[in-house]
Amino acid sequence: MTTPANDLFARHATVGEIAAALPGATDVFRRFGMDFCCKGNVALEDSARQRGVDVAEVERALSALGCASDGEAVPTATTALIDHIVAHYHETHRRELPELIRLAQQVEKVHAGKAGVPAGLAALLERMASELEQHMCKEELILFPAMRLQGGGVRLDAPIACMRHEHDDHGEHLRELDALTNGITLPPGACRTWQALYAGLAKLNEDLMQHIHLENNVLFPRFST
Repeated sequence: MTTPANDLFARHATVGEIAAALPGATDVFRRFGMDFCCKGNVALEDSARQRGVDVAEVERALSALGCASDGEAVPTATTALIDHIVAHYHETHRRELPELIRLAQQVEKVHAGKAGVPAGLAALLERMASELEQHMCKEELILFPAMRLQGGGVRLDAPIACMRHEHDDHGEHLRELDALTNGITLPPGACRTWQALYAGLAKLNEDLMQHIHLENNVLFPRFST
């Protein structure tokens, strides 16, 4: 996100507004026991006080989400680029997909039968999470260590071809997601949970496309034709 973090969760902003605007905020609110849905119209500071938690701790957790991927240039050296991919994309997918699955399950259950409900979205996200985890583990345990060890100029065509094929599968999942959500477009009157879900899906879409781009077009050509 490019909106300054302080603008996103100034204490006068409501927890519902923050949940809808900042992907990952719903997970933070869950951890602190703060109701962002039914009591989404409560200001952040008031919600924290009602739950007996330190608003400064909540703000720090939200700030970490808002600043996690902002403003850092992509490194060019191979080892640093691999570290960047793992930290900014692998770990982000692992952190954010479980919460998106929970939000999707809630939206599908609470709003079943309503126009625009993305029926089947939670199942798609579960499949994406499972396949992404397998894919990322193969990179972290096999391909990336080989790249770190050998440096540039070594051919790793076979494993890279496998990873590229799996990237194509991830791209197909994004197309399914787009179709299920009408281009990640909220229907009129969508609740805060639904808004938070779609904000997170938009970020997932952007992150995964950038993730695949960095590997396919920047990292992999150093080790394959």
